[in-house]
Amino acid sequence: MRAVIQRVSNASVSFDNNEKETQRIGRGLLVFLGIEEKDGAEDIEWLCGKIVRLRIFEDRDDKMNCSVKDTGGEILLISQFTLHANTKKGNRPSFIKAAKPDVAIPIYNEFSKLLTTSNDGKVKTGVFGAAMQVELTNNGPVTITIDTKNKE
Repeated sequence: MRAVIQRVSNASVSFDNNEKETQRIGRGLLVFLGIEEKDGAEDIEWLCGKIVRLRIFEDRDDKMNCSVKDTGGEILLISQFTLHANTKKGNRPSFIKAAKPDVAIPIYNEFSKLLTTSNDGKVKTGVFGAAMQVELTNNGPVTITIDTKNKE
């Protein structure tokens, strides 16, 4: 499981050329999540915990010492299979490691549920597999990548 986490002042996602309701958050985290075939409950638990406890918000002394949970921030979760792109060969990315929808959707739903519980209900989501337009104001900028298969 891979995540790209961006600290944002605000973010939004709209679907189907703005024909469906747009999801918006204020200060918090925009999380792009890529799921692979081998991901499971351990990956979900570890990554959700890491995201809500990640200390990338400033404290009173302007030090990155606070988490999204500490600040009462929101999270916008977006599925993104392209995080598992392999560009080693040629110029066309291969997405062979990305989980197919029948595997990825239940994992995404469990991840979303645990993340929502872990962040006091302050989570909004995109629509799995939909064409989405994402807008954000990256605060910092701060962007962190995490891979559950490479816990560095």
